[in-house]
Amino acid sequence: MMLGKPGCHLCEEALEVIERVAGELGVGYEVRDITQASAEEREEYWDKIPVTFVDGARHDFWRVSEKRLRAALS
Repeated sequence: MMLGKPGCHLCEEALEVIERVAGELGVGYEVRDITQASAEEREEYWDKIPVTFVDGARHDFWRVSEKRLRAALS
């Protein structure tokens, strides 16, 4: 899952990596808008977006490492 927001250039870059890796590995993903998230999530992650989660645990923030994401999803 990726937590981001519209107009965020880092989110757009992260989504490109996620789409590529998820597509190659045949796994699904979800994108959530932080502006629609709970107050707790906004407080914790607002200054870290994009934030990626794998199996419910925070994986990366600001930049998504294709190598790390691929390893985590394999």
